[in-house]
Amino acid sequence: MKIVVLAGGTSTERAVSIVSGSGVCEALRQKGHQAILVDVFAGLENVNFEDPFPQEYDTQAAAELIKSYDNELDNMIASRRNFFGPNVIRLCEMADFVFLALHGSNGEDGRLQAAFDLMGIRYTGSGYLSSAMAMDKGITKQLFLQNNIPTPKGISMVKNEQIREFAKLNMEFPVVVKTCCGGSSVGVYIVHSQEEYENALDEAFSYENEVVVEEFIEGQEYTVAVIEDKALPIVEITPLAGFYDFKNKYQAGSTREICPAPLSEELTAQMKKYAVDGMKALALDAYARFDFIMKPTGEMYCLEANTLPGMTPTSLIPQEAAAIGMDYPTLCEELIKVSMKKYESK
Repeated sequence: MKIVVLAGGTSTERAVSIVSGSGVCEALRQKGHQAILVDVFAGLENVNFEDPFPQEYDTQAAAELIKSYDNELDNMIASRRNFFGPNVIRLCEMADFVFLALHGSNGEDGRLQAAFDLMGIRYTGSGYLSSAMAMDKGITKQLFLQNNIPTPKGISMVKNEQIREFAKLNMEFPVVVKTCCGGSSVGVYIVHSQEEYENALDEAFSYENEVVVEEFIEGQEYTVAVIEDKALPIVEITPLAGFYDFKNKYQAGSTREICPAPLSEELTAQMKKYAVDGMKALALDAYARFDFIMKPTGEMYCLEANTLPGMTPTSLIPQEAAAIGMDYPTLCEELIKVSMKKYESK
């Protein structure tokens, strides 16, 4: 297949996306596909349209080209109206399929998916509406509660109507303050006082116009991926210091991860069921990953859904796939296969 792997973009997770995209592109080439790596925002200036998907290809060189735009990104954003970079749409239209290795805003939040649907471009992952709902932690929380999926209590607030006095929330410290649509734990703060709460609001609102404040659950962290309607083995996550933030997610050696997680059959089955139920509640297609936290008593809470989970060397869904004997290149190919099914009836 001729495949465009879209990476980069303008979100706070740009660097992670480039690593994900590089790995996916190389893996798909190992499987015999003519994959190319493209920055969705920077695009490609010089393309040989007589052979845009060459048999011989240097993925690392393509990744370095994408990284070279990092320092110019702010100026590019300020000077442009069109999100899609040069030749991006044309290449995606020429491809048999597009693998979305994007994370965060303008990639995982449904807007790109909606544009591609209108253009007839086929892509991995969920459609525009479910992607948008899952990206919004406030909406996700509401849908989880409506579908009997336990999740921490919390509220959403927008910047111009923010509640600065913590006492008015009718909650108790500690709480978690986090951006409503962020990812990779960027803009997530655990706060223990009024001063920390105000600082966290200021920081979170510097990223987005809406934040979520929710009760802090003390417990063990887990994650479980779902491909179609089947949950993969659960991963137990234990950061060596602090919580599972950006650094602990992507810096090798910062976190101890065990897969399959050492849970009883009963707890394993319950967590997997909640993950599958989460797919249905958010109307997600193809695949997603769900993050959980569980108290020592066994009470578990689903925190959020990730519709385009990371595909870096330290990412979790490749670990889960490996636990059932699926190597990384096969996983990448499988994600394309399950994503294709949403087009079969059209």
